[in-house]
Amino acid sequence: MPTQRRLANAIRALAMDAVEAANSGHPGMPMGMADAATALFTRHLKHDPKAPDWPDRDRFVLSAGHGSMLIYALLHLTGYARPTIDDIRNFRQLTSPCAGHPENFMLDGVETTTGPLGQGLATAVGMAIAERHLNSVYGDELVDHRTWVIAGDGCLMEGINHEAAGLAGHLRLGRLIVLWDDNRITIDGSTDLSRNEDVMARHAAMHWHTVECDGMDSAKVSKAIEEAIADPRPSLIRCKTIIGYGAPTKQGTSATHGAALGADEVALARKELGWPDEPFVIPDDVIKGWRDAGGRGAKERAEWYRRLDASGKKDDFLARIDGKLGDEWLKPYLDSLLANPPKVATRKASEMALEAINAAIPATIGGSADLTGSNNTKTKAMQPLDASNYGGRYIYYGIREFGMAAAMNGMALHGGVVPYGGTFLVFSDYCRNAIRLSALQNARVIYVMTHDSIGLGEDGPTHQPIEHLQSLRLIPNLAVYRPADAVETAECWAAALASEGPSLLALSRQNLAPVRLDAASENLSARGAYRLKAASAARKVILMATGSEVEIAAEIASRLEAQGIGTDLVSMPSTGRFDEQDAAYREDILPDVSNKQILRVSIEAGTTIGWERYTGLHGLRFGVDRYGASAPAPDLYTHFGLTADAITPKILEKLGL
Repeated sequence: MPTQRRLANAIRALAMDAVEAANSGHPGMPMGMADAATALFTRHLKHDPKAPDWPDRDRFVLSAGHGSMLIYALLHLTGYARPTIDDIRNFRQLTSPCAGHPENFMLDGVETTTGPLGQGLATAVGMAIAERHLNSVYGDELVDHRTWVIAGDGCLMEGINHEAAGLAGHLRLGRLIVLWDDNRITIDGSTDLSRNEDVMARHAAMHWHTVECDGMDSAKVSKAIEEAIADPRPSLIRCKTIIGYGAPTKQGTSATHGAALGADEVALARKELGWPDEPFVIPDDVIKGWRDAGGRGAKERAEWYRRLDASGKKDDFLARIDGKLGDEWLKPYLDSLLANPPKVATRKASEMALEAINAAIPATIGGSADLTGSNNTKTKAMQPLDASNYGGRYIYYGIREFGMAAAMNGMALHGGVVPYGGTFLVFSDYCRNAIRLSALQNARVIYVMTHDSIGLGEDGPTHQPIEHLQSLRLIPNLAVYRPADAVETAECWAAALASEGPSLLALSRQNLAPVRLDAASENLSARGAYRLKAASAARKVILMATGSEVEIAAEIASRLEAQGIGTDLVSMPSTGRFDEQDAAYREDILPDVSNKQILRVSIEAGTTIGWERYTGLHGLRFGVDRYGASAPAPDLYTHFGLTADAITPKILEKLGL
């Protein structure tokens, strides 16, 4: 059996060879953490490369994603189908799944996409939450695993680390164990340039267990891991390492952080490490040692499936993990709304819909970044999910918008839960990088963003989103919804739950009149846009509006029709979903874009930039292209010209009437 150091040197060799071949990458971190990673993967991690999606596997997150060759080497060596040695040989090339940073949709065994520092660790917090919640539902026999993280100095410097660590400590997530690669080097040089805090004391103050070890000694790392496993708190293991270990003239310096070592240094490193083999060649004894280690989990997996078969919960558990959700709640709920149409804010309409959703779908876990009463995200029967009750379904995230969003990514990626969480729409900027990762990873996370416009009123321009809707619509694979009333809100929730990817609901603070009064044969909001009212006379105008401005558009349409001007009213709760419809549907809703005899008009209380794709250059766009102001909502709508009185004359003028 090869020694732990010889096994670790295989990681070092693959890391420096792959980066050298690509002439791009970060060899230093994998070379420094090879011994610690070897201890974890050969002695402690519960996984089976032959069944990467085994539900009760441990989750491993490489938060320091720039050191991606660490996980690529580990997956290959332990026996995952990919990456193959050719995949690694083509590291960072277009044909290879070994991207510059690990992407969970490219390789089994990569649990989450990482690279933006700190987010991997924060995502792992969500995975640990999901594990504890599902354990409370299904018991130790079906859910009993850990979440492991390798994080670097940068991960622990980023602000999101403070948010994530605080939440994990508060929830006593003892199944979360973080190995800190304390190599004291960043791209700029020594960490002394930018940090003098006591990182261990900070985590201890947040109720983490902390322990230090020599990260270059696999046995000592393993002992520290055993201590962490025995402690009921989340654990931070400080692994003191040497970045680029084995590169004799560059190890311990920032020169190994983000660049290839160079042919001469690689040759010296091979000699230093006692690794005479050619690039990308792993000796038979080393491969066998690694594959034997990778096979450790096969027996545990087989025993787990036997327990699953005998549990009486198999169908329910697998359906839960697969994310299968029904929509039986929708029709009876819509029928009740149509029978008695309410005039409510869409944030309230969301809460009303959630009462039906949360009763029908036990997989939902809600929360808010300290705005529960404003976001209306907690329903009556929900109990808090906390250290004393992991079976609860509502998380009080505190003022941690970014940490909340990343944790929700982790819950969604873990499987078995459907997370939703709220804050104000303007604070989506705090969450934005995590929202982007939701979209990149196709994680089913639902963002509930309230106070969606100048309609929030007196809090003023710091809280009034102007550019946010359009900027969020720019994120590929993110479905952005802005419903106009209670019916549309319920439909948008149904569409979000039916999606495999992330969604964002932008909801009003102010009450909105009901605009959908008749039953429909399908979920119209899921179409993205639909004709709410057809022109009575020959069509001359198409009014398009979203959210709170639909009722304004309805009044304008009524006034134009009264003058014999045929006007279609189109509600467009999701521009992105509309763009996904087939050409025939889009042409039916918005015909004749080149026909200047039909005037297209958009109305939305946000920036007008982007609406020209629907109005055409000759159309009219009404919105807010400057920051808001502090005043009651009705006064602001009048001030910014978003009223029927202000808009109708401008349409008539454009028509030459």
